[in-house]
Amino acid sequence: MFKRFASLRLLSLLGGLLLTTACSASNTSNANSATPYTEGKEYVTLPDPAQRYSADGKVEVVEVFSYGCIHCAHFAPMAEAMSKQLPAGVEFKLLPAAFNDDWALYARAYYAAKKLGVSQQNHLELFKAKFDDHYPLSSLEELADFYAKKGVNRDEFLRIATSAEVTAQINSDVALIKRWKITGTPTIVVDGKYRSDTVQSLDELAALAQWLAKRELSGK
Repeated sequence: MFKRFASLRLLSLLGGLLLTTACSASNTSNANSATPYTEGKEYVTLPDPAQRYSADGKVEVVEVFSYGCIHCAHFAPMAEAMSKQLPAGVEFKLLPAAFNDDWALYARAYYAAKKLGVSQQNHLELFKAKFDDHYPLSSLEELADFYAKKGVNRDEFLRIATSAEVTAQINSDVALIKRWKITGTPTIVVDGKYRSDTVQSLDELAALAQWLAKRELSGK
């Protein structure tokens, strides 16, 4: 199985919502290009009605991730390459998992960077800074320092990251992750209908995302 599980304390701001989480436990390069994948094995169908991340008309491929997850760091360049190979009519999106207080900081940082228009160009860089360069990124202030070195106004970053708007977004995300029954990262959800499950490698996760997206697009 691609996930291991550990109980974690949840955000105090979310008032007792119970979830479990962990990063992925395997990163072997064993992607099998053969399709189709099996429902109930590599992916599961989520209960109706579909619960999408956004209301736009395109088929959405959502990666639920965290900057606190080393397996997300390993998957990030694969996800970026995969997103560029998706057909027209399919859009790749990131949803930061705020499973606990520490990961909530990364979610706040992601949304602040997104609001400031710098999330995409610094996505891989933040993973590198944390896991390769061991840059101190364990507080919102340290995350603000990271983005300030990328040219972002530090005060504005902190203002947005701690805003009521971002808090509301995190609340909404946690509720959606609960409906999707996600307990680990990285996880892929396609159009609010299909969720990755027991994949054997990060390569297979990327291939599954493409296959599900193309299948969903062909059915529209």
